[in-house]
Amino acid sequence: MTLAEILARNAAFSPEKIAISCEGRVLGYRELSARIERLAGALASRFSVARGDRLAYLGLNSPELLVLLFACARLGAMLVPLNWRLAEPELAFIIANAEPKLLAFEAMFSPRLAALMTAAPGMEVISLAREGAGGHSLETLIAQSPDFAAPSTGRFEDPLLLVYTSGTTGHPKGALLTQAALYWNAIASVHMHGLSASDHVLTVLPMFHVGGLNIQTTPALLAGASVTLHRRFIPAATLASISELRPSLTVLVPATLDALLADDAFATTDFSSLRAVTTGSTIVPEALVEVFARGGVRLIQVYGATETGPTSVYERFDRPRDRPDTTGLAGITVKMRILDEAGKDVRPGMPGEVALKGPGLFCGYWRDEEATEAAFRDGWFLTGDIGVVDAQGYLYLRDRKKNVIISGGENIYPAELEREIGAFPGVAECAVVGMSDPRWQEVPVAFVVPRAQTLLDVEALGVHLAANLARFKLPRRILLRQALPRNAMGKIQHFVLKAELAAASGQGPGS
Repeated sequence: MTLAEILARNAAFSPEKIAISCEGRVLGYRELSARIERLAGALASRFSVARGDRLAYLGLNSPELLVLLFACARLGAMLVPLNWRLAEPELAFIIANAEPKLLAFEAMFSPRLAALMTAAPGMEVISLAREGAGGHSLETLIAQSPDFAAPSTGRFEDPLLLVYTSGTTGHPKGALLTQAALYWNAIASVHMHGLSASDHVLTVLPMFHVGGLNIQTTPALLAGASVTLHRRFIPAATLASISELRPSLTVLVPATLDALLADDAFATTDFSSLRAVTTGSTIVPEALVEVFARGGVRLIQVYGATETGPTSVYERFDRPRDRPDTTGLAGITVKMRILDEAGKDVRPGMPGEVALKGPGLFCGYWRDEEATEAAFRDGWFLTGDIGVVDAQGYLYLRDRKKNVIISGGENIYPAELEREIGAFPGVAECAVVGMSDPRWQEVPVAFVVPRAQTLLDVEALGVHLAANLARFKLPRRILLRQALPRNAMGKIQHFVLKAELAAASGQGPGS
């Protein structure tokens, strides 16, 4: 049994039911399942795609991403969803590392093709356009594929998703999630949301992240529910869909929730159809939960990471929120421990590192045994996050991963920015820290020490960073310093720099 076959069983029970709608285009379960089978057959016959092969996707949210995902499940192949917000060199690194056999791309990203094909010379490309201008079109492949289904060669234990997450070493790492991991993630989502075939999920977050893809979208399709896709998040369009289409569930990160609050249509939006709005990706301010509660909207929190599927610790939709600031309980498919530096369990109420274990977690990092080994201790995944649990097991996050900056739901690792800044002529050393921001939660700020007797061109440094990093990663400010604060061991004291920024903005040390 593969995930594609589970979806096909939903098609057998409810063939005409809406599976996916996107910008006026509607796919029922029978049509969706047929497209998956036909595409799998075409990929196998035209491109010899087989178990273990990688297929990359570069595009906005679309039904095609999901068709590709389930076609990969049929074949035992892996989908590599690419973050289109990344800069060309970042995408090229991922392509070179993943070595996909095939890249499916949207026309708007055609200018990036040359660089990506250089990174993987043997990679074939197919267009997501209805009619490909030369080469292969995904639509043509499906249309010309035979009606009969190709044999299903995938297995439940096969890796299905290769999702790249920013790395603390400055390069992204590919986390491998198996079909089984997605299935158990769906079980957790069903438990968290009370998800059933009668639900209507609104997906507006990007599906190149597991948050947009796996918290509700893939669970909804495996449960036989209906999904409305937005190509990308637009506040006014999201509010209009909530009022007019009346979904029962959706996922929004704090930055997108703030964007809805700032939109003029928020006050007149009818939220009554929503059973819950799921949020996470960063520590969620309790004030934000309360603002939506006053409008009759229940926010429930989920905690996890790319490596955990991500649905791991969560609140349930039907439980009263009587514990402010909690992220919830370990999910129905997950075990959780809070560990001290020696790897021993701490008492309730004491802070420690959050460690998770369960069938929904990743099976390792792609081609990186050292990072995989370091991520686990005795079979437990070490999240790097500091948390506290109370006597009943509810988790309260106290700090985020060491040095990580979470801006608008995107993880930004200072080491990655520091690597690019350090490569610029005239830079002796640098440190990047997060500064509180009312819109994005945090934004990166760079402290840079020029080489002796060097007049550093800050504007040129900014141009260099813009050419090599995604826009959301770019430092909001570049501050020149003669030296950086260090401890007795010579390590840079990032917390001192963060305190300086907080004091300068009048936030105080605890902000």
